[in-house]
Amino acid sequence: MIIQIYEIQTQQEAQALMDLGVDHIGSVLLPSQDRKNPQLKATIDCVRDAGAVSSLIPLFSRPQAVLEALAYYQPAVVHFCDALPLNGRSEERLQELVALQRLVRREFPAIRVMRSIPVAPPGQAACCPTLALARRFEAASDYFLTDTLLCDKDGPENKQPVDGFIGITGTICDWQMARRLVAASSVPVILAGGIGPHNVYDAVMAVQPWGVDSCTQTNLHDEKGCSIRFKKDLRRVAQLVSETRYAEEQLTARGAGRCGSGH
Repeated sequence: MIIQIYEIQTQQEAQALMDLGVDHIGSVLLPSQDRKNPQLKATIDCVRDAGAVSSLIPLFSRPQAVLEALAYYQPAVVHFCDALPLNGRSEERLQELVALQRLVRREFPAIRVMRSIPVAPPGQAACCPTLALARRFEAASDYFLTDTLLCDKDGPENKQPVDGFIGITGTICDWQMARRLVAASSVPVILAGGIGPHNVYDAVMAVQPWGVDSCTQTNLHDEKGCSIRFKKDLRRVAQLVSETRYAEEQLTARGAGRCGSGH
């Protein structure tokens, strides 16, 4: 089972996580950041040289900017986590995002494409058409990643931590819906959304994904208990790896095998 950790921006932290057994090292290219950041490139190169998988999120979706970033960084995976239009709105935007993924595949056939698929929090599945959105991106994706779409009775608009994107909520998604996506998907599904060492075992047993992803719940915390972006707590990461491997052993013993693999 793949273990993926975000947001890793330095070689030192990347190496520390790989030493702990993390398979996918995720980095983020911020819109305000220099598009050619030598430190970030060195981090991605370090991951590749160590035989692990680098994943890069560009927090922008203008096609030319994305292509230029991929040409420079050459990650193993490009991860798109744009907020997707819901309830049939903005069909044109959906078509643009699918077209971007197809463009990336055509221009960079060696780079795999990951797409975040929104899943509502527990008990709120009706606010997000998870399975319908997944179907739209399935043919143009190599991986799906479930992530939590914050929403309430008034809808999800303007409720995400990063405007225009989903992720880093620290909140679990509806695991029943995530399990339905795993069962329906022809591509591997990585489970994200509030995953940490305290719940990854239960999450894996409930969803049986191809992999798990953690960001907020494996970050260091400040004196007020708030998560610190781009700073990992290696103790938490080590615990998450151990709990994930234990869950994997339990699934194997039960004969569940690997789920959500598309095979």
